[in-house]
Amino acid sequence: MAMDERGLGKQLQKARQNAGLTQQQLCHKANLSFSTLTKIERGAIKSPSIFTIQSIAGALNLSLDELIGHVTSGDQKRILNKTKTGVSFVYFDVNGCLIYFYQRAFDKLALDTGARLDTVESAFWHYNDQVCRGEISISDFNAKLANRLGVDKVNWQDYYLQTVEPINEMQELLAWTSERYKVGLMTNIFPGLLSAMRRNKQLPNIAYDAVIDSSEVAAIKPEAKIYEIAKERAGVSPSEILLIDDDRVNLMAAERLGWHVLWFDDSHPKASVERARAALEPIS
Repeated sequence: MAMDERGLGKQLQKARQNAGLTQQQLCHKANLSFSTLTKIERGAIKSPSIFTIQSIAGALNLSLDELIGHVTSGDQKRILNKTKTGVSFVYFDVNGCLIYFYQRAFDKLALDTGARLDTVESAFWHYNDQVCRGEISISDFNAKLANRLGVDKVNWQDYYLQTVEPINEMQELLAWTSERYKVGLMTNIFPGLLSAMRRNKQLPNIAYDAVIDSSEVAAIKPEAKIYEIAKERAGVSPSEILLIDDDRVNLMAAERLGWHVLWFDDSHPKASVERARAALEPIS
């Protein structure tokens, strides 16, 4: 194969993420063990068999050449772009930055269950960090939430996906940025929801250079671990990374690590996007 084992692993990971699949979903489609896939993606398996790579390619609806081929000239062009402050890679938060969802989902769940709105919100946040880290499954979360609300069952993922609203200005900014720089998603999110939104086209359908899903990496913002993973997958120095997020705590954690940061104010999206565009103008 024309690339080293770490390069191959990163290429497979990027192709999986671009297809909107979790590692578990790809394993199921490719009839591959979870441990084998994770070892390939991190480069621990140095020479996966051609049959394994072909199975992965088939599950992703790609040819072998498309899966392990070289970086396109368009990607090479984006690598060269930098802002005046030296940024070449931009991470976007999802919830509260690219989409709205919380309040409408809470309102609908309260209406359907007859629970008080403050009870719904309190129950949700009680378990949110655990499920976003992947410490408990979304099924376990649903059971715990239903128990606290005094109902037989709850399907939180349905409430989430049915009430998602795009923040159009930010989604347009993401598409604009992807034409000039490398871009990624970095989000605290429940298992499977990011993949579902990408399949449902509730997020821009672009070739992300990295996707940091908290439930897959077992860490949430503002924990140091998730930023270290994000830096490694970006493949650039901290001083070349920009994080756009609506949570100041998350931004301050990134800034302490040497990243550039921009706060997104979802109550004034247009003004926030104008500030971001000004900061992201490439060096001419």
